Amino acid sequence: MKPSHANAVLDLRQQRLALSTRPFAARGATVNRCPRCQIAEAHCCCEWARSGTSALQFCLLMHHKEPMKPTNTGRLIAEILPDTRAFAWDRTEPDPELLALLQDPSLAPFLVFPEAHAETHRVHHRVPTQPGKRPLAILLDGTWKQARRMFQSGYLAQLPVLSIDPDVASRYGLRSAAHPHQLATAEVAAQVLALMDDQRNAQVLDAYFEVFSQRYYAGKRQKAVSSEGEAFEFLARME
Repeated sequence: MKPSHANAVLDLRQQRLALSTRPFAARGATVNRCPRCQIAEAHCCCEWARSGTSALQFCLLMHHKEPMKPTNTGRLIAEILPDTRAFAWDRTEPDPELLALLQDPSLAPFLVFPEAHAETHRVHHRVPTQPGKRPLAILLDGTWKQARRMFQSGYLAQLPVLSIDPDVASRYGLRSAAHPHQLATAEVAAQVLALMDDQRNAQVLDAYFEVFSQRYYAGKRQKAVSSEGEAFEFLARME
């Protein structure tokens, strides 16, 4: 069964489609896709999504191309944690709702980005928290080149930076990375949840990411649909 809750990334995708003056066409555009998970319909992974709640909230700041890509993993975060927010990035004219979110007195926003690109005084290796405020993790969703440009946005310049040092290489084979330790957006989110000691959602998101990757690859290669493996078994137990 497909999830019924709103997904901020899918909403952003629809907004961009509505603004487009011509049909969106990309590699694989002729594939019959599930409108929710964006995998070939016969390989849809929606039934494996397991939504929950967390003490942490995510906000995806997305390059304008990202919501349109079927390989984007940011929407997986919004499937597992429905209160995830998503905004299109603009360097000089950010969405007013994004600015309001960053200034919300009930939230403690921070960026997730490698420490090598931030001033030392901004860098944290544990989730930066403030008493009485809910942590808000800002994830920059785009290619590595795009993310570095997004990181330099003036309205983000004063935010604390959480630096993650992953000890395992990315398992995401659908898009290439310049370095094996450059993780997919969903993988980064799972690591942030783990740092918050939110093991339930960290494990669910990591497993759903694995299911998505397997099913997407199988659909792309026209392989048989499979529901075998540890990730499927784990999510089956979470029903």
